[in-house]
Amino acid sequence: MEQSYEQLTLKERIEIYRLHSDGKSCRKIGALLGRSAGTISRELRRNGTPTKAWEGGYEPARAHGLTGRRRARGRAHKLALQPELQAYVRERLLLGWSPEQIAGKLALERGRPVISHESIYRFIYHRSAQKDYWHRLLPQRKSRRGALGIRGGSPASTIKHRVSVHERPQDVHNRQAPGHWEADLMLFAIYGQAVLVAHERVSRLLQLVRQPSKAAQPAVDSLKTILAPLPEALRQSVTFDNGTEFAYHYQLADMNVKTYFCDPHKPWQKGGVENAIRRMRRTLPRKTNLELIQPQKLAQLTEAYNNTPRKCLNYLTPNEAFLIAINSVALQT
Repeated sequence: MEQSYEQLTLKERIEIYRLHSDGKSCRKIGALLGRSAGTISRELRRNGTPTKAWEGGYEPARAHGLTGRRRARGRAHKLALQPELQAYVRERLLLGWSPEQIAGKLALERGRPVISHESIYRFIYHRSAQKDYWHRLLPQRKSRRGALGIRGGSPASTIKHRVSVHERPQDVHNRQAPGHWEADLMLFAIYGQAVLVAHERVSRLLQLVRQPSKAAQPAVDSLKTILAPLPEALRQSVTFDNGTEFAYHYQLADMNVKTYFCDPHKPWQKGGVENAIRRMRRTLPRKTNLELIQPQKLAQLTEAYNNTPRKCLNYLTPNEAFLIAINSVALQT
């Protein structure tokens, strides 16, 4: 029976040394260890060949160390050894793709795994340690991650007709049904500048609308503008945090749109839009002056996001996934 391959352990290498010294064949050693004869032959050949610093002969501790060094060197520097692949990865990073998106799309295009996202991350942080700062090409531009602490109070008790996210149907929570959205405001350093961000939970489709202020009425009006052209099946609910900018959420009931709110200080309960905002910060950092951003530019940035493949969508783009949802709804009507 064909066996799945795993790296040889030091204990196995000691047994290979002992059995080989006793004159056992590679086939016999493999049978005793549950390995293929090819694995044994390759191990003896790669780690027992004479070099300038080694007269030859298989020695288990040395073989184990050599293998560990080869693996570490190959993982850390695979992109350094393949300039074309490195250029491909860098180009996609500059487009805002994550290492998982790059690795997944490459595998999809070539019909086989080319490089893992872990290898890309290792190369990025290796280069960053050499002061090349490749981590700044990552979507979040962070060298490390950490959870934020809870700060301040919450206006949740002042929001009229507020319904908890825990009352949201299970198929919404599990992303099994399209048409359920999350919304938040993306704020900037200049006071009053904001962009409304709406995110569809299943397709990860993103919509951005520039806001005149943080006031509640413009926010709900922008949501109506986004949702109104959609079939009713694709605008069933919106989930918010407890910001006062969403205090007029109940006006969406005129469109038969239900609204839900996260628990205070738990924005990860609408994690899709939170993640989308972090990704958009790459092209719209907090210091951006929105007065200098034309509407066409904002539309281009939105389309770039919606045309980027996502691992959670099996490397489809949000636009492609949302089109599938539209066609599915059309077939049901």
